[in-house]
Amino acid sequence: MDAQLTGRSILIVDDHEPHRTLLMNYLGSLGARCVAAGGGEAGLARMREETFELVFLDLAMDDLDGMEVLNRAQAENLALHYVMMSAQGTISNAVEAIRLGAQDFLVKPFELDQLLQLVLRVLRSSEPGQGLSQDPRILWREEHAPELRGNAPPLLDVFLILERISNTDCTVLITGESGTGKELVARAIHHASARTDKPFVPVNCGAIPETLIESELFGHAKGAFSGATSAREGRFAVANGGTLFLDEIGEMSLAVQVKFLRVIQEQEYVPVGEARPRKCDVRIIAATNKDLESMASEGGFREDLFYRLNLIPIVLPSLRERSDDITHLARYFLKRIADRRGVPVLELSKTAADLMQRYAWPGNVRELENTVERMTLLHQGHGVLDVADLPLKIQQLGASEPSPAPTERPAPAPSLPESRVVALPTGADSLEVSPPIAAESPSPALPAAFVLPTEGFDLRKAVQAFEMSLIDQALERTGGNKNQASQLLGMNRTTLVEKLRKRQLGR
Repeated sequence: MDAQLTGRSILIVDDHEPHRTLLMNYLGSLGARCVAAGGGEAGLARMREETFELVFLDLAMDDLDGMEVLNRAQAENLALHYVMMSAQGTISNAVEAIRLGAQDFLVKPFELDQLLQLVLRVLRSSEPGQGLSQDPRILWREEHAPELRGNAPPLLDVFLILERISNTDCTVLITGESGTGKELVARAIHHASARTDKPFVPVNCGAIPETLIESELFGHAKGAFSGATSAREGRFAVANGGTLFLDEIGEMSLAVQVKFLRVIQEQEYVPVGEARPRKCDVRIIAATNKDLESMASEGGFREDLFYRLNLIPIVLPSLRERSDDITHLARYFLKRIADRRGVPVLELSKTAADLMQRYAWPGNVRELENTVERMTLLHQGHGVLDVADLPLKIQQLGASEPSPAPTERPAPAPSLPESRVVALPTGADSLEVSPPIAAESPSPALPAAFVLPTEGFDLRKAVQAFEMSLIDQALERTGGNKNQASQLLGMNRTTLVEKLRKRQLGR
């Protein structure tokens, strides 16, 4: 066997001795200098004694779990690279490990060749000129979804989920505001799957009249209804062997939902006007900008269908949630427009870029792309797009000056635990409420600057956003230590972990 890892230092932290020995023997046979630790505390002690190029961490260990070891090791900068291992290969665990700084998440059992390729890739990432380009999320995006630009953490977490589920047949529900790229994600899933050579068939459920959608999906026999002069195959038949993408699934009528649910459960459908069911082999990917869970609880969407579709939920972040990507995306669109027209690429002035970052972009990436296109068409300057080229509504953001600071500070509010004094974040759409405070404790400070809009607003989302803001601050203050953060927040650690897990899954 070739000594491909000669001179590389690797630490294996795993309390399961047979698995620990297997990794040591295999990586050692490739030339690596392997050291083992039988638990989290022992692993941290070895990392404090010497710096390892790569550390394998088992997720579930008796003394400290792998996430806690990773968090402490990252805080002390003890090693160069980390890979988490677990027999519980859940998406939420993988997302949390990557967020905490792991380069990858290895699901047990795994093939030794898979292990070697991962080790080589991770170690190469520290070579000059590599860095972020070796992030597994970036690698997946570049291969399967190059049009989904941006490096903001909420978007990169989506790519990690896609990498895990693309090459399966599981049903996927993509949610997000209009213009966030739901169809691009669906096409990327199809491209990365074993069905890539089969059809990808998109259907916009909101653009088809309710009286025709059943025929559109399932097909119809000749004479099935007035105007059916010949038999017609439906989209399920066209997509057989491939992927059916149902956009705006929330617009589907309850009557059609019943038949659609049967297709998912039984893998068969009945064309309109026929009696005999037909088998189909189709992967379902659905998308919506609506809250299907709320619709299901209110009777506007079938609960059983919702839970079938929501097997793997993917939540696409809005553009305002990844504002650092705005300038990058604008320049990407400028280059693409210039390449398409065969003209020089226009530059974007810093002042214009700053204003674009301050704008809320309710239409998300689609609105940004259309705005950039409009700017290039109307531009009369000499190669640089400036404030005057922006739409008026964005230009006006530069005219608003911040209010002067008060010359005299108001009297301080009653003393409170610092972790409970938080302002409601602007535009927040995901938060939760800290537990009730004992009667003898002072009440938490309210965001006094917030004024209820005349048109009203979504209280549930604001409360959720407020709660998650508190949780994020507690985690930041404790260096990510969930035990200490839960104590700051007055909640059980299991409750905190569950809330973080739900946020990662986009629930």
